[in-house]
Amino acid sequence: MWLLTVSTLLLFLFSSGLALQIQCYQCEEMTHDCSTPEFIVNCTVNVQDMCQKEVLVKDDGIHYRKSCASSGACLIASSGYQQFCTGKLNSVCISCCNTPLCNGPRQKKRPQPSAAVTLNTPRLPVFFPLILFLPSSILC
Repeated sequence: MWLLTVSTLLLFLFSSGLALQIQCYQCEEMTHDCSTPEFIVNCTVNVQDMCQKEVLVKDDGIHYRKSCASSGACLIASSGYQQFCTGKLNSVCISCCNTPLCNGPRQKKRPQPSAAVTLNTPRLPVFFPLILFLPSSILC
C-alpha cells in the first residue's frame, strides 16, 4: 500500500509539471539543428529551469546554439535580441521554453479536431483513480 501511495504522489508531481529537472538539447555553433539524442542533457536542478535556442544567420549559413538556462537570464537575453531577429544576414534569434526538449525542432501543428470529436466532457487528472485507493488515514 505504501508503494501505491508513493507512486501516486510521484505521478502527481510529474504530471503536474512540478518536476525539479528539465532536459534540453545542448550544442555550440552547429551548422545543423542538433536535435538528436546525443545532444540531450539534464539541466541543473532548481537552477536551470528553461531551454534556450539561438539561431544565427551567418555568411556560411544558419548556426544553432542550444542550452539549458535559468528563466531570468533566458528571458532577458531573448528580449534584448528581439530587435536583431530579422531572418536576414547577421540575424540573431533567441527563444526560451520550459518543457522537456522544447528547444528542438518545431512540432508540426496538429489538424484541428472536427466538431463531432470536440465534446465538452470534463477531464479528470490521470492520478484521480489512484487516489481512491489511498487509505483513509492518509487522506485525513
